[in-house]
Amino acid sequence: MKKIGMQAVDLAIQNGVDLDGTPIPPKMLDLYNRIMDEENKRERSGVKKSMRNRCVKTGSKHFDKDTLNKLLIESGWEGLKEKEILFFYN
Repeated sequence: MKKIGMQAVDLAIQNGVDLDGTPIPPKMLDLYNRIMDEENKRERSGVKKSMRNRCVKTGSKHFDKDTLNKLLIESGWEGLKEKEILFFYN
């Protein structure tokens, strides 16, 4: 199974099998699907806010806080908030 990108994770979840080939326990799949179903029902207020949230969440895994903060600002978004720094970098 291809192990690169979010599509690999999504496909593994759909198949009920982890990337290493082990089955995902049904109770874990049930809870994940229940939560995702609720999330899919939630009304959205705008795409740019969601994009920024994804950039912060995922970007914090790949960039140090100063670099990510600079990239956000250069792209026209608000820099990292104190609560984001505390959550993702401490």
